[in-house]
Amino acid sequence: MIRFPELLKRLKRGPQVTLPKDIGMIVAFTGVGRNSVCVDAGAGSGWLAIALGNIAKRVTSYEWREDFARLAEENVKRAGLEKRVKIKKKNIFDGISEKNVDLITLDMADSDKVVPHAFKALKEGGYLVGYLPHAEQVQRFVKAVRESGFREDFCIECIVREILVREAGFRPENMGLVHTAYLVFARK
Repeated sequence: MIRFPELLKRLKRGPQVTLPKDIGMIVAFTGVGRNSVCVDAGAGSGWLAIALGNIAKRVTSYEWREDFARLAEENVKRAGLEKRVKIKKKNIFDGISEKNVDLITLDMADSDKVVPHAFKALKEGGYLVGYLPHAEQVQRFVKAVRESGFREDFCIECIVREILVREAGFRPENMGLVHTAYLVFARK
């Protein structure tokens, strides 16, 4: 069983969403906080943008598909974060207009092609995170990161398994939330 925090329980799902286990890793490894300015791309249902907006000063989430942008905007309203999260109906492959950004997250096909734009938009010390379901995407993304001048990069996979607790003892559940995506972190 997947458990969701109250903030996400209020939201509607459309396209695939970033789950709490991965959101937690993004927040933990990038240090995003109340003064952070974030850019997210591949808004989809808006879950990652909303989770970041609950913490950060400002989040701009790019989405080129009208239907996904509409759903993400509705979810931002449901979460009550209209002042901190903006859904931008624009294709991020055309560039990132925000500058001096603390964190950029990319959750979309061909995200490796956006890496040079991300490098220009990030401030020194800022993070780029690729949310990548397939190993081949990781390879292309890391190659783009290294060619664009990022100074460090690493990749993780977060697997969550609940524990069954009983009076007679406890053990791991037989089922768990295994692979959702690889997370690649790169620092400018």
